[in-house]
Amino acid sequence: MAETQQRRKFGLDPKTGRLAIAGLQVPMPRSRVGRIGVGSGLIVGGVLGFLPILGFWMLPLGVVVLSNDVSLLRRWRRRTTLWWGRRKTRGR
Repeated sequence: MAETQQRRKFGLDPKTGRLAIAGLQVPMPRSRVGRIGVGSGLIVGGVLGFLPILGFWMLPLGVVVLSNDVSLLRRWRRRTTLWWGRRKTRGR
């Protein structure tokens, strides 16, 4: 069990309710409405990335948060993760 959590570097952990990105664990709202609100807010902030403090880094983070509740984004995230993994192993 601990081994699978160490390998999980991307996505929402359903047991703890935390967003895991590259080893960082960020707490997320347990409710679906809360996660959709946070994800939508990040995407809106990313679109306004030309303003100070807000940045374009918020776009992919918002997509990752929304991908746990929106099936279309979930499929896109999974395909991107698989493509990235194949690309990394091919380069070695």
